[in-house]
Amino acid sequence: MILKPKANSKRGRIITREIDHRRGLLLALAAFALLSCGDAVIKSMAGAWPPLGVAALRYSFGMVGLGAVVYRREGLSGFRTRRRGFQGLRGVGMAGATLGFFTAIFVMPLADAVAIGFVGPMVTVLLAALFLGEPVRRRSWLAIGAAFVGVLVVLRPNLLALGPVALLPLFAAVSNAFYMIGNRLTIGDVSILAQQFFVAVICAPILVVAAVIGHLSGHPGFALSLPAWHVVARCALVALSASTAHWMIFRATMLAGAGPIAPMAYVQIVVVSAIGWLAFGSTPQPASLVGIAVIVAAGLVLWRGGQAPAPRLDPKPDLTA
Repeated sequence: MILKPKANSKRGRIITREIDHRRGLLLALAAFALLSCGDAVIKSMAGAWPPLGVAALRYSFGMVGLGAVVYRREGLSGFRTRRRGFQGLRGVGMAGATLGFFTAIFVMPLADAVAIGFVGPMVTVLLAALFLGEPVRRRSWLAIGAAFVGVLVVLRPNLLALGPVALLPLFAAVSNAFYMIGNRLTIGDVSILAQQFFVAVICAPILVVAAVIGHLSGHPGFALSLPAWHVVARCALVALSASTAHWMIFRATMLAGAGPIAPMAYVQIVVVSAIGWLAFGSTPQPASLVGIAVIVAAGLVLWRGGQAPAPRLDPKPDLTA
């Protein structure tokens, strides 16, 4: 009789966790690149409709579309959550991130807004260490620090020269960090599609109220009118691509943890720089290319195992939800 090794052996479980870790990082890398493509679509609507209106319409599409898909696949049971508070944290965090970032990319260069927002991974790692107990190794801190230096090189001009506008992507980054932590705290609560629905159903009303307040403020940049068909179409496209990307990010969080995937967001500076050059005529300067190279190198260091978590023997989360 031939004895087969147990599937749940200690060594097998450790190897599986290492594979999941790498898969999570790659999935996050692709997701953040897809988000950058959506950012470019949003940027292309500058002057066509107010940023708060665009944000509200984008998440309204997401709320309706995701709600229909969840109901068709899971019925009413798909909308039941045991962690309403943490789902609320995710929704409010994403609403803050959307308000800050959408407004920022309407009034400042796309690459600058994205680069300033890269303080977000630092905040996420800190919050993950404080509240989730996720380990942060010395090599990881060095890589993240190097990436942050790369961001500063890309920005080159003093942030003070941007004025109060510079605080918008910073606010978005901090809000997004809370969203990322909320992802980790709601693992296994509902299906991944339902997770995204809960974000949209909380975001949409907040953003609609913000758009109305902006319209009533009398500021010409926030005045609402009937949107053109191409604005509606682009908002629907961004809703689809962003929902897909956030599904990928949530899955990556399940596989690798909130802290390890956060630095993967640095791929966005590469994507938005390329899009800015090709679509908006913003030619990268030599110093910017150096900063981008530093950011990419730091991300590769993390991907090659520097951030791999210490083996744990607890059961893997259920990835079939």
